Amino acid sequence: MLKEGQKAPAFKLESPGGKVSLSDFKGKYVVLYFYPKDLTPGCTVEAQGFRDANVELGKRNAVVLGVSRDSVALHQKFIDKCELPFPLLSDPEAETIKAYGAWGERSMYGRKFEGILRQTVIIGPTGKVEKIFPKVKPAVHAAEVIEAIDELAG
Repeated sequence: MLKEGQKAPAFKLESPGGKVSLSDFKGKYVVLYFYPKDLTPGCTVEAQGFRDANVELGKRNAVVLGVSRDSVALHQKFIDKCELPFPLLSDPEAETIKAYGAWGERSMYGRKFEGILRQTVIIGPTGKVEKIFPKVKPAVHAAEVIEAIDELAG
C-alpha cells in the first residue's frame, strides 16, 4: 500500500503526445490523478476543475497528469472536447494504477466490481509521495489540491 513519505513508484506511460515518465518532472510537484473513464460526467467535472486551476498550479511549480485505462485515441478526444492543457496517460493493464493503490472494489447501481478508484497523489519535487487523496469529490478537488500544495510548500 502506498504511503505518504515513500518514494513514488516510477512509471512510463503513453499519452497522445508520446511517452511520459515520472522522471520527466523532477523538481516539480506532480499531481497524479486517477479517474475511471474518459468523457463521463464525474471525470469530466474533475478534468475541467484541473483545467481551470492549471495556471494556479503552474505558479506553484506543479504539473497535472491524469491516468486511466482508456486508449490514447480516447484520451485525445477527451483532451480536445474539454480543452485540457495537461497530458492524459493510458495505463491499459492498470500496472501504474495498481502500484499507486488506485485499483479496488467499486460499486455502481448496486453492482460491485473491480476498477479504478478516483484518487489523487501529490508527488513532491524530490520524488516522494507528499499527499494522498483516497476519496475525491470532483467538483472541489482542484481547490483541495492547490491548498495541499500551499501547505506542503510552506
